[in-house]
Amino acid sequence: MTIDRIVFAVAGSFILISLLLAHYHSPNWLWFTTFVGANLFQSAFTGFCPLAIILKKLGFKPGCAF
Repeated sequence: MTIDRIVFAVAGSFILISLLLAHYHSPNWLWFTTFVGANLFQSAFTGFCPLAIILKKLGFKPGCAF
């Protein structure tokens, strides 16, 4: 898997998990969803993604986006 696909999979998983937690535990988990969405939005314009940097240092193959 490339870094791009891993980032998308992790972001999607975080969003789904936080939505489940917001529904069953506390609506405050929606702030985590907001953070993940905002980070995806800014990385689309700047190319800066903390997870992509970590994965690159761990030796994963880069894709087109990162």
